[in-house]
Amino acid sequence: MLSVIMMILSMGTPGLSTTSSFNVMQYGAVGDGKTNDSPAFLKAWKDVCQTSKSEISSLIIPAKTFLLRPVIFKGPCKSKYIYIQLSGKLVAPKTKEEYKGSQINTWLGFSYVNGLVITGRGRGTIDAQGSIWWDNPCLGNAPSGVKCRPPTGLTLYRCNKFKVIGITEVNPARSHITLTSCKSGIITNLRLIAPGTSPNTDGIDISGSTNIQVHDSYIATGDDCIAISAGSSIINITGITCGPGHGISIGSLGTRGEIDNVEDVHVENCTLTETLTGVRIKTWQGGVGYARRIWFENIRLVRANNPIIIDQFYCPNRVDCLNKTEAVRVSDVTYRGIVGTSLTETAINLSCDQNVGCYNIVLDRVYIQSAIPGTKNTLAFCHNAHGTASHTKPSVKCLLK
Repeated sequence: MLSVIMMILSMGTPGLSTTSSFNVMQYGAVGDGKTNDSPAFLKAWKDVCQTSKSEISSLIIPAKTFLLRPVIFKGPCKSKYIYIQLSGKLVAPKTKEEYKGSQINTWLGFSYVNGLVITGRGRGTIDAQGSIWWDNPCLGNAPSGVKCRPPTGLTLYRCNKFKVIGITEVNPARSHITLTSCKSGIITNLRLIAPGTSPNTDGIDISGSTNIQVHDSYIATGDDCIAISAGSSIINITGITCGPGHGISIGSLGTRGEIDNVEDVHVENCTLTETLTGVRIKTWQGGVGYARRIWFENIRLVRANNPIIIDQFYCPNRVDCLNKTEAVRVSDVTYRGIVGTSLTETAINLSCDQNVGCYNIVLDRVYIQSAIPGTKNTLAFCHNAHGTASHTKPSVKCLLK
């Protein structure tokens, strides 16, 4: 328990009184990987969340395997800090039938829980067993044309002053971790793993959130390693090893003409290996808003496709990709200290809207060469992109002043 207190203290707690602990085994959890332990977890959570005797309330999940059906751990809670110690393994149902009767947008969810600390101490594992959803993301027989959204592995909704530390999560049905409308959070020392061919298995999705740090983690997945979406600001990402996956992305923004804003994003000291894109900003035509004050610094690219890309014509399915007069404005974007190799000839692609354009794009000390021996030098492409480039190879002479 000393390590618990030290961890909470590192979050800046001014003082501590007492700690109360609640073990899921004392609430009827079996931990055999076959019995549905969701009722026991919810009973334990009720006491963890509602105790008012302690400043820190702890949920203990021992070194066993617990089968959980979709469950939401709801707040607000009475203790100032909620500490979850995951020493064992949480597994999702193996069949879709076991999801029936549940809200399936997420498998494990936390909502309105402030001061939340989830730690696996490098041992805790979350296995979402999502492969049953990858070929058919619908539960049951959905009508033709209906777009189904299988469950996210772990969702935090309106959780403030949180930490997620030292957990391994594998094979989600959709995204590994989703943060929605959260403030002041730290995510660190995670391993997020899914096959490169698994659809929509983003590592970490951040939307409507502010003051979020993601660092020192390994992410190998089938979609964006990290995606930063609308309403997010003051996002710091560092020390990420990404690949396979689709790289680290801002967006997509402006879907269906929406007003989307993202600002003050720092991505630095990351390595991306054999990713579909490297560092990317993607917006739909017809959207409104801005993506601004974004820094990509000290990035290493290994055999990446499309290493640097701004795509204001984002339309992945190539259906109804109509030209619009409006677009999300992209400005004040810096690429500095980026080195590595590209599997495609166009290593730098700045495709900006013909009406709105991109402004104050800065490239400095960017060196990207071909990953294929004996091929041509890499190239840069610009369309209505304004900015400056220095000490950059390939040369970016296409930038407008």
